[in-house]
Amino acid sequence: MTAQTLAGKTILMSGGSRGIGLAIALRAARDGANIALMAKTDTPHPKLEGTVHSAAEQIEAAGGRALPIVGDVRNDDDITEAVLTTQGEFGGIDIVINNASVIDLSGSLDLAARKYDLMQDVNVRGTFMLSRAAVPILKDAPNPHILSLSPPLNITPRWLGAHTGYTLAKYGMTMATLGFAAEFADDGIAANTLWPETTIATAAVQFALGGDRMMKVSRTPEVYADAAYEVLLKPSREYTGQTLIVEEVLRDAGVTDFSGYAAVPGTPDSELFPDIFL
Repeated sequence: MTAQTLAGKTILMSGGSRGIGLAIALRAARDGANIALMAKTDTPHPKLEGTVHSAAEQIEAAGGRALPIVGDVRNDDDITEAVLTTQGEFGGIDIVINNASVIDLSGSLDLAARKYDLMQDVNVRGTFMLSRAAVPILKDAPNPHILSLSPPLNITPRWLGAHTGYTLAKYGMTMATLGFAAEFADDGIAANTLWPETTIATAAVQFALGGDRMMKVSRTPEVYADAAYEVLLKPSREYTGQTLIVEEVLRDAGVTDFSGYAAVPGTPDSELFPDIFL
């Protein structure tokens, strides 16, 4: 049976100071969820809005309980502390969301070695380590979910060759998640990934993909948030091991009109920019 609400559920999310992660947190907060955000942004970034503290304030204002945790998903001690602090504050963990991610679309000859390492450390290792650290606590939750914001494994040359370093990192997130789904199926822990059909209007799209022009042909983070919400309500023993697409999840939930999600109101779906990896 599908749960009706996330009220009282505890979510531990990597990142979440802004963009898609914050939108997912705010959607859960409207139900009265507890949300622990583990993010590096203790102080404002010169180019990016939002810190873990301002995100926590928005979560509280939306009706949730917030726990801002300044930490780096690359640091194992930070991960352990985040998991234990979240459990201590809220009494358990129901959901882990692997939202923290680094993007660099450079070709293989131009990609700096340190940027390759950073993408592997945050995207792949961070997803693995944070999920793993939470598993013993997730096992006690009535409907535990791991959700990673990563794409389906599409090994066509078009995507494998477009930006090999980034592709490896995002597919690594997905493989880690699918691995957890298989490994902990008997414990009732769902592990799924979620990815959009179109680009989403976030700082990553603005800075990595093409500025204001790209923002205008994207959907808002709320489309991702509403889809994540639907996934997290599903019965964990039945709804796992899937690489889900945002719009397909919403269509299955009965959404037929996506016009309200356009970053520029009135933009027809046909003019929106398709996201990578699909």
